Amino acid sequence: MIEKNRFNLIDEPWIPVVDVGRASLRQIFSYPEYRALGGNPIQKIAITKLLLAIAQAAATPKDDEAWSAMGADGMARACLDYLERWHDRFWLYGERPFLQYPKLDGSRLLSYGAVLPEIATGNTTVLTELQAEKPLPDEDRALLLITQMGFALGGKKTDNSIVLTSGYAAKTKPNGKPASGRHGVSIGYMGYLHSFLQTTTLLKSLWLNVFDRQQIDAMDFYPEGLGIASWEEMPAGEDCPVARRLRDSLMGKLVPLSRFCLLKEEGLHYTEGTVYATYKEGGIDPSVAVSHAGKTPKTLWVDAEKRPWRQLTALLSFMGQMGNSRFDCYQLSLGLTRARRHEETIGVWSGGLRVSSNAGEQYVSGKDDFVESVVLLDSNALGEQWYVLLNQEMGGLEKIANRLYGATLNYYKQQKLKVEVAGDYAAMSRNLFWQLAERFFQQLVDACDADDEAVNLRQDLRKKFSGLVVGSFDNFCPHDTARQLEAWAKCRPNLADYQNQGEQT
Repeated sequence: MIEKNRFNLIDEPWIPVVDVGRASLRQIFSYPEYRALGGNPIQKIAITKLLLAIAQAAATPKDDEAWSAMGADGMARACLDYLERWHDRFWLYGERPFLQYPKLDGSRLLSYGAVLPEIATGNTTVLTELQAEKPLPDEDRALLLITQMGFALGGKKTDNSIVLTSGYAAKTKPNGKPASGRHGVSIGYMGYLHSFLQTTTLLKSLWLNVFDRQQIDAMDFYPEGLGIASWEEMPAGEDCPVARRLRDSLMGKLVPLSRFCLLKEEGLHYTEGTVYATYKEGGIDPSVAVSHAGKTPKTLWVDAEKRPWRQLTALLSFMGQMGNSRFDCYQLSLGLTRARRHEETIGVWSGGLRVSSNAGEQYVSGKDDFVESVVLLDSNALGEQWYVLLNQEMGGLEKIANRLYGATLNYYKQQKLKVEVAGDYAAMSRNLFWQLAERFFQQLVDACDADDEAVNLRQDLRKKFSGLVVGSFDNFCPHDTARQLEAWAKCRPNLADYQNQGEQT
C-alpha cells in the first residue's frame, strides 16, 4: 500500500533556527532576519549543505560579477521559485519520499535511536536522560534523514543484504555474507572538521558560501561539475549511472547518499548507499580542509580536546603558508576574498563530531564529542601580514601550553607518582589553560595588526596568557608541604621570554 503524501519539507517547520525554533524551507528563504541555524554541529553542517544545494540548483551565478549582482535577496527569490517548481519532490512520506527508497520496505527495521550518535541503545549504558531514546516527531525524523546522508556512522547496523544495483559486490564479503556499512562521506574515519563563512544573517551566510560556475569549473576534482540535485533525479541503486554522476559532482558532496533509508512510524529501513572517494582518493569536500603538499594527503580532524579556534591558522593557511603546512578549504579560500568586499566582519564557523572506530564499528566514546566555534575577522585587517602575526602568536601559545604540560609533569614526577598518572595531571593542566585562553582569543585575532596600538595589545595579551599558564600550574600543583613547595618552586614555568618576544615583521 502506497503511503499518502504528507509532511512537506517546504511547508512544515522542521529546521532549527536560533531565536525562532523550527522553520520550513520556505520560511528560511522568506525571512531575511533569521540569524543562524540551531541544532548540534553535524545537524548545522548537514542543513547548511542542503540549503546550499538548493541555492546552487536554483541560482548558480555565472561568475563573480553575477554573484555580486544576485546578492542574498536575489538568491532567496530564486530559491523560493525553485522550491515551488519542485514542491512534489519534498514530501517526507508518500509515493516518492524525499531522499528515500520505497524498495527497502520489508528489510530489517531499526529504531531511530540506533542511528543517532548521542542516543544510547542496545547494551550501551545510559548516563543521563538526554541519552535515553524517545519517540521522534516528524520534524526530528526529517532532520535525522538529512544528517544520515553524510554523517552516518560505519558498522553493522546497515542491512547490507539489500542490494539495489544488480551485480554490485561492494556490500558483500568474500564469504558471501553482508559487509559492515562504511562511514558517511561527511564524517570520515575520525570526524572531519567542516568550515563555512558566516555573517549577520542566515541568508547572507548562505550567499557568501555559494560557488559560481567559474569556480566550480576550476575544481577539476568534480568531473561532472555542479551536477543535478538528487531529489530531481534519484539514483536507482548504489552504483547506477545516476549514482556515479552524482558521486563525481559538487551536488554529491553537498547532499550525498551515503545511506539509503525509508522512514516508517516505528523506525527506519537502513542500508549502505553510494560509496564516495575519501580525501586520500581525491574526493574533496569543499567544507573540509585538505593538504596535498606531502606524499600523502592530510586533513583536519575534529579533536574534542582541541576547540576549532585553535586550528584557525591551519584553516586559513592559504593566506600565508606554502609547502607541507598549507591546507585548502574551498568554502573559505574561494569565498573569503569576495566576502571582504561586501561584509565588514566575516565569521569563520567550524565544527563537527569526533568519533572512534573499532573492528569496523564507529561509535561515540567517552572522550568523543561535538565541537564548534566561531571566530570573527575584520575584513579591513585581513591579509598576509595579519596572518603572519596571528600564526606567530598562536605558535607562542602552543609553546607555553607545552611548557605548562612539561612543568606539571616534572612536578608530579618529583612527587614520585607513576608516569601515567603524572601525564594525566599534566594534560588536565594544559586543557585548563586552553579553556581559559579561549575567552581572549577573539581579542588576539583583532590585535594582529601592524600599528603601535596593536603591538601594545599583543604584549598585554601575552601577559594575560602567561598568567593563565601560571594559574593553571598552581591549580594542579599544590604547594602546602615542604616537599610540595620545593617541587613547585623548582618546576614553576618561567615565561619571561614569551612575554618579551620581539615583534616580527
